[in-house]
Amino acid sequence: MLERTAPERFDTLPDIPEPSENPILVGHQRVADMLAGAYQAGKLHHGLLFAGPPGIGKATLAFHLANHLFSHPQAESAPARFSAPDPKGQAFRLIAQDAHPSLLHLTRPFVERDKKFKTVITVDEIRRIQRFLSLTPHDGGYRVVIVDPADDLNVSAANALLKSLEEPPPRTVFILIAHSPGRLLPTIRSRCQIVRLQPLDAPDLAGLLREFGAAEAGSDEEIAARAQGSVRNAILLSQFGGAEIADV
Repeated sequence: MLERTAPERFDTLPDIPEPSENPILVGHQRVADMLAGAYQAGKLHHGLLFAGPPGIGKATLAFHLANHLFSHPQAESAPARFSAPDPKGQAFRLIAQDAHPSLLHLTRPFVERDKKFKTVITVDEIRRIQRFLSLTPHDGGYRVVIVDPADDLNVSAANALLKSLEEPPPRTVFILIAHSPGRLLPTIRSRCQIVRLQPLDAPDLAGLLREFGAAEAGSDEEIAARAQGSVRNAILLSQFGGAEIADV
């Protein structure tokens, strides 16, 4: 049974770790190495757009990058590859709890009055960026803003985000998660480096299902082959009757 430390989100799955509390990154080593190398060389873009189908690990990669920046605040001395996050380390635990002072994670907000999540990311959420960036970094290191997913921005929120992207403060990185980048404003896309992530292959998916305990013995490889490279699809197929529905 998963001991969850991350806040519940609109797309949380029972007993499956949130990206912020997931120490396992599978299938995106080339992209991770590119990002680590760019950071080490002082060339990490201030706006990164992680694009790809849902459920392939885009948000997990974003949090691993944030952990890398916080763990190695001096770029020139940072390793050329991501270090595996330490689940017992302070930075990892603060990131997982949505409590790290240098990280702002924006997603669909929960409305306490209605007891449900909004269907979009609102302009009020994006306005939190300015308050966040107005504070002095607690250790002089990087600050990271993750918008997850940017597809959910309404028009007002998208325009407000654009203003923040146009003139970011030094040592600030925006990471936008996008399932369908074509839905974003062209002006937002033009201010970001687009990093395209590919679906996971079946062996990687099968390994993750086993790691999460999300497939019965002998079924993980079959489920992985039907999931089109998406961990989320694979979990839905294996845990919530998705396979039976697909068969029908």
